[in-house]
Amino acid sequence: MDLMYASTRDANVKVTASQAILKGLSDDGGLFVPERIPALDVSLRELAGMSYQETAYAVMKLFFTDFTKEELQGCIRAAYDAKFDTPKIAPLVSADGAYYLELFHGATIAFKDMALSILPHLLTTSAKKNHVKNEIVILTATSGDTGKAALAGFADVPGTKIIVFYPKHGVSPIQEKQMVTQKGDNTHVVGIHGNFDQAQTGVKQMFADKELEQELAGHGYQFSSANSINIGRLVPQIVYYVYAYAGLLAKGEIQDGESINVTVPTGNFGNILAAYYAKNMGLPIAKLICASNENKVLYDFFKTGAYDKNREFMLTSSPSMDILISSNLERLIYRITGNDAQKNAAFMKRLSENGVYEITGDMKERLSDFYGNYASEQETAETIKGLYEKTGYVLDTHTAVAASVYRKYREQTKDETKTVIASTASPFKFTRSVMNAIDPSYDAKGDFELADELSRIAKVAVPQAIEEIRSAKVLHQTECEVGQMPEVVKSFLGM
Repeated sequence: MDLMYASTRDANVKVTASQAILKGLSDDGGLFVPERIPALDVSLRELAGMSYQETAYAVMKLFFTDFTKEELQGCIRAAYDAKFDTPKIAPLVSADGAYYLELFHGATIAFKDMALSILPHLLTTSAKKNHVKNEIVILTATSGDTGKAALAGFADVPGTKIIVFYPKHGVSPIQEKQMVTQKGDNTHVVGIHGNFDQAQTGVKQMFADKELEQELAGHGYQFSSANSINIGRLVPQIVYYVYAYAGLLAKGEIQDGESINVTVPTGNFGNILAAYYAKNMGLPIAKLICASNENKVLYDFFKTGAYDKNREFMLTSSPSMDILISSNLERLIYRITGNDAQKNAAFMKRLSENGVYEITGDMKERLSDFYGNYASEQETAETIKGLYEKTGYVLDTHTAVAASVYRKYREQTKDETKTVIASTASPFKFTRSVMNAIDPSYDAKGDFELADELSRIAKVAVPQAIEEIRSAKVLHQTECEVGQMPEVVKSFLGM
């Protein structure tokens, strides 16, 4: 029987997996969630013998039940191929008492590649299955990494266009260069004069605009999303936690059934939510350690039960986590209400109108799987320097936030459970912040000089993604105010 998807804000909405992938966001503003989280139907020992591609099929077939075996395996084959610089796709590296799950071996050297390599294939397959005649316009807001990964995934994919909005002064120089040099006749990139939350809100408002939807349809277009609000982004992220556990088991690092902890640097909450879904599928995960930077809205939420975005927005050295509205948290809130769409919608209404909501005591008790903490800018830099000096292993700033929070967790709880840390980006993506942490005298060098120096000290080749943009021509120069976003979209589409 097909697994159906419900809206987190309307109990009457029920769609198939392919329809949820196509729409991205429900018409009521809610997010699509599976009506139940399916249990793994292969043993952990069997998973330990599987390749990444085989693991992906074992997980995704349980969620995407209206895809045929051939369709799903075709999407997986097209996604996880030579675009990744290792056949392992997501290798595990042991350093200083933790296992780093390296999720940055794809085309754009960040974890977003893990899901955005497959999303275009899931989306175009979904369009065929549902006899969609319109051209699909991917509308996405990015805090740095999603944008480039989505652009790379959708570039020149027939039947699609992609428009990415990013905060003009809120991403790293390398992140910006990656986006504005993106080739592809169907790609568009816009720097907004605002922060990521404003970009994300602007995109959500366009999705909810019925007049705009009709206008688009009249021109043969319809919106879909590549943000982690799309269930086609979230489900592929579950795979690598299953794969990591199986990898530890295969290496003899853990016993069959032994619990592990998972630490995730967290912004929009999708990556750690995927780990939570993996746990609910039966993967032996004990604690989900949610690591924030100085935009510590999630830390405060787990501590107090109140989600309050009314605070100063901090620009940090881990820009992909500079977020005050963690969209995917809504999926968790829905689950801890007992899948009560009406209750969840009321919380989201309060967030929209007042910028704050507070969950009940009963709901807070259902968050016992999670531990939240944050790392300051100084702690993040010290973690990069300390781990490099101790082991020679170099972390990016986001992974360093996670490593710093994991250290705090161990000190506070004395819990020595083996722990996987999601390593979400290559240090080459944030060379200046990383190299300054190791030695402030590096600041005098240019960005690409720093990449060469990082390669030398870390004994790792400069990734192809960096080599490609050294001399790449800037192809996208559009900027706009937040309120101009719909007009910019119409302009790109010739409306």
